[in-house]
Amino acid sequence: MVRQMRRWVGVLAGTLAAALLSLGTAGPARAAPKPAPAAVDITGPGLSQPLRLRMDTQPAHVVAVIDQVNFLGRTGLPNGPKAANLGPKYTVVVLAGETPKQTYDLYPKAVGGPRIYRPAKQPDARKTSAGWFLGRLSMSETLRTAGVPLERQFDTVSGGVGGGERVLPEDTLDPAKDIDEALGELQRLLVLNVAVMLTITVGLAGIALLIRRRTR
Repeated sequence: MVRQMRRWVGVLAGTLAAALLSLGTAGPARAAPKPAPAAVDITGPGLSQPLRLRMDTQPAHVVAVIDQVNFLGRTGLPNGPKAANLGPKYTVVVLAGETPKQTYDLYPKAVGGPRIYRPAKQPDARKTSAGWFLGRLSMSETLRTAGVPLERQFDTVSGGVGGGERVLPEDTLDPAKDIDEALGELQRLLVLNVAVMLTITVGLAGIALLIRRRTR
């Protein structure tokens, strides 16, 4: 009986020791892997090789280009402008690290405003529908500042990264010209007021003279 108890105690002690040893040697739980940084590749006319934008070197340009396509809805128009009205096409591929995820065709010089075409076939094999979308007015300037050889546009103002809106012509934004025009208008208004006051004064003087003559 005593020997049997000793065996059980020995087995129990060995089991506990093995458990403690496994707990002591087990490493900490592995942290979840960080998502791969976003990146962008651009191909099109004037680019002899893909323009590669990466977060570690050009984060502002990566964010700005992605902002040109990240607002699209699930469905777009089935048909776009005529091919003759589209202008140059620039294909933008959005990547996670070096893995392509999404692709879009951008037409910054399309007649009537920039256009975006999203193909149904995407690099990550996700399900989506092909469609045409109106692009941001800042598309051309965003691509140009990122390195795409496009002519500079002066009729748009970039709103932060990406975005933008049409503004008044540049000559209407000259404050000196506005002040001169305002002063000219003020001078004309003063001259007009003085003329009116003189007319009223002369009229009153004439009436007073007539009254005086009649009362004599």
